[in-house]
Amino acid sequence: MLSWVSRRTRISSHRTRFTSRRTRKTRRFYYICFMTYRELTYIIRGCVYEVYKQLGPGLLESVYERALIYELQSRGLHVQSQVSVPILYKGQNLGTDLRIDILVNNAVVIELKSVETVLQVHKKQLLSYLRLADKRVGYLVNFNEHDIDLGITRIVNNLDENADI
Repeated sequence: MLSWVSRRTRISSHRTRFTSRRTRKTRRFYYICFMTYRELTYIIRGCVYEVYKQLGPGLLESVYERALIYELQSRGLHVQSQVSVPILYKGQNLGTDLRIDILVNNAVVIELKSVETVLQVHKKQLLSYLRLADKRVGYLVNFNEHDIDLGITRIVNNLDENADI
């Protein structure tokens, strides 16, 4: 005869073995929603490396944008493309909006470039996007580099690294 503990173990393992797909998706969604900035940006950098490894330098910015969106979504992240950010001046909407290239999990802004050299104005542009959208972390990615490590620039706006998103 089985003891109470072994019965309980047997029942719980039976449930684990036959978990529905929905339960697994819920667990993954829970993990994605409650990760830190460090964990999320690690996944994003991995996606950037993968896109660069597959496509290489020299293509148009729109090609990299579509490929990166596909890669981020395949890793289970929530991705928005060409997000409109209103410009507010003293509480008034100026009527013109800025466009963020990619917004990941409503937390990290990715600005894509495919230019010969990244200028200081590109970094300031990303910092302005972060301030206006009230986001903390942004990546400026230039795919037109011989080494992708030189093409990735991280910009922060009042960030606590270990804070949950």
